[in-house]
Amino acid sequence: MRAPGPGLPYDGRVRRSLPRSTTLAFLLLVAGGCRAVGRPGEGAVPPWERDNPVQALPTPPLGMPIVFARARGVEVTAEKVRLGRWLFFDARLSRDGTISCATCHVPALAFSEAKPRSTGIGGQQGTRKSQPIVNAAFPLAGVYFWDGRAASLAEQAKGPMVNPVEMGNTHEGVLRTVAGLSGYRRAFREVYGDDRLEIDRIADAIAAYEATRLSGGSAWDRYNAGDDAALTAEAAAGMEIFFGRGRCNACHVGPNLTDGKFHNVGIGWEPPQDGVRLGFQDLGRYAVTRDPRDVGAFKTPTLRDVARRPPYMHDGSSPDLRDSVLRYFEIAANPWLDPAMHEVRIFPFDVRPLVAFLEALDGTGFEDAPPRSFPQ
Repeated sequence: MRAPGPGLPYDGRVRRSLPRSTTLAFLLLVAGGCRAVGRPGEGAVPPWERDNPVQALPTPPLGMPIVFARARGVEVTAEKVRLGRWLFFDARLSRDGTISCATCHVPALAFSEAKPRSTGIGGQQGTRKSQPIVNAAFPLAGVYFWDGRAASLAEQAKGPMVNPVEMGNTHEGVLRTVAGLSGYRRAFREVYGDDRLEIDRIADAIAAYEATRLSGGSAWDRYNAGDDAALTAEAAAGMEIFFGRGRCNACHVGPNLTDGKFHNVGIGWEPPQDGVRLGFQDLGRYAVTRDPRDVGAFKTPTLRDVARRPPYMHDGSSPDLRDSVLRYFEIAANPWLDPAMHEVRIFPFDVRPLVAFLEALDGTGFEDAPPRSFPQ
């Protein structure tokens, strides 16, 4: 037995040295563990990928018979959806790092917002309320925004990035930010086969994520599937008005309850005092087409999950569903009013059943939360 070295007390216990091979194996194990918890190296899984693994594409909910292969204008893959989800929630895409797509398209509100008008960088106010994006990749008419100025979901994703009162950036600025993050370059290689960065690829990935935000399985969907008890008596009465004399389905048609077209329903009309102006502060679709028939016309919004996201109308001027229904009892006549509005037959006593039916359109399938971490 070897005595302790100089200056070390000896307590009488026997200490056995580990074999040299065992000591070497232990040191290698410790070194390997240190590499695993340190900065990701070759072959290591970065924490943002570990926190946000690739998920299978969602199963379409009841009432939305969609096929992802038929999404309009975007190829939807699981890997691209993960990349698009990061980009959608990443405020670093804005000029000052404070605004993301999710700022105005809040998941809990069916990817709309609770404000009458969107707020961008520096607290600047827009002029319109953000539209929901549930079921957005499967429209009857493929144009986006209230005025239809974007021809695809990807084009829609590009717009807010460069809008001075929204994200306030430039496409070049967005590219510089993303290119400066090696984690994003790795993700782009996985999705597109190389790490070439283009604004079209960024928008395409965001569009792929948006395409997976589906809504269905509402009480109305269950009723249509044969569950007669899914709707209350009041909601069932509202459904009869909606699809009957109310003529709401002149514009709100199909599984997503929107024709995707543009209609002047009188919202925002004020008779011009000088006889020259058109009477709408926001000219809607006309600002894009310059077709006089489009003055004051705005895209029909989906009614899916409508009860989750007051206020309503393109300008957020209607505070609740009751007020919104009454707008169609007191239609503001104007020279460009959509002819379909003359066929609407809604009365004050229809408000409660119609509101009950609209509340029965809240579904599931779109829910999400921000990623736990982002590419670095």
